[in-house]
Amino acid sequence: MSHSRRDPKAIIDYLREFDHVVEVAIGLRPDIAATLAKSGVSVVATDVYALEVPENVRFVQDNIVDPDISVYAGADAIYAQNLPPELHRPALEVAREVDAAFYFTTLGGDQPAIPVERKTIQEGTLYVARDRGEQNK
Repeated sequence: MSHSRRDPKAIIDYLREFDHVVEVAIGLRPDIAATLAKSGVSVVATDVYALEVPENVRFVQDNIVDPDISVYAGADAIYAQNLPPELHRPALEVAREVDAAFYFTTLGGDQPAIPVERKTIQEGTLYVARDRGEQNK
């Protein structure tokens, strides 16, 4: 795989600009949340299962399909890694409701189920949800 002279940004580079983020469906991948929290971003991680997360990340058991909206209130951005297509729209709806940006990656060949802007990143492709209005903060 060839790299251009300027390596693409990592997902962390996009998320680091926000003060407060929520990771949806963190699963067993706490690295991004931990790195963001260490760099001063307030991070809440959610999953349908009770999971251990790094001590500087707050965990809330929640299902994005039937969310407790208070978990996401105040977030500047909501993000997810390897998010399955059936969760794209529910996550976008939560992001819209709390006026947050929505960033996500998919697994393998899954395509986004919502309108997005594509950004090439070190990990592959980062999808940024396009909203009816202005999405970037």
